Amino acid sequence: MSLLELHSINKTFGPLKALSDLSFAVGHSEVVGLLGDNGAGKSTTVNMISGIHRPTSGYISVDGIRQDFANRRDSAEAGIETIYQNTALVDCLSISRNIFLGRELTDRFGFLDLRKMRDIAMQVLESAVHISGIDSPDKMVGDLSGGQKQAVAIARAVFFKRRVLLLDEPTSALSVRETEALLNQVLKLKAEGVSSVLVTHNLYHAYQVCDRFVIMSHGTKVFDVAKADTTIEELTQHVVLT
Repeated sequence: MSLLELHSINKTFGPLKALSDLSFAVGHSEVVGLLGDNGAGKSTTVNMISGIHRPTSGYISVDGIRQDFANRRDSAEAGIETIYQNTALVDCLSISRNIFLGRELTDRFGFLDLRKMRDIAMQVLESAVHISGIDSPDKMVGDLSGGQKQAVAIARAVFFKRRVLLLDEPTSALSVRETEALLNQVLKLKAEGVSSVLVTHNLYHAYQVCDRFVIMSHGTKVFDVAKADTTIEELTQHVVLT
């Protein structure tokens, strides 16, 4: 049984058909590359799985159980975390506050338990996600580099035990070193049982870490193949020629 599956998804925005009969699955501990040129429908697909958009028809299932995501909270409760290019972090808050943003811990009087959140954030940063150059959860997110921000977003997902990470163009604004660190983190999480959907224009980054590739064009799936059964040259041809 697949961990996450899209079943004949269609999505229209007025007269515009953004997705057409889209079906694909993500297995347990699997990294799937969602590829395609601009306008292929990748971001709409991510927003659908994230609960931002609802399908016009078709449905999403998790562990074989049909889901109806009305918002991002529903998607998160199903074990899905979305990490966008801009990471959806708040620059004027600390790392620890960002990790618990919207899910803050409180004491028995209902006040924010800042010490507990700080201690847990430090444990996450030291054990689950190592972020180069970060030695304190009190550091403001606005002072971090792009790669460090991505790592904080991943740390948040790891702490809340997400089972699927959706990474929407996560490397587009990163340096070479930060990109390698992020891709290595995806592989580390895979070894720990976390599946990922990597949306990227960079086929070489996808080929480094993905087990399978789904290529989209104009809202439809045009190619679905395991890494063992394809080459980066063939993937390039499908992206360029469709």
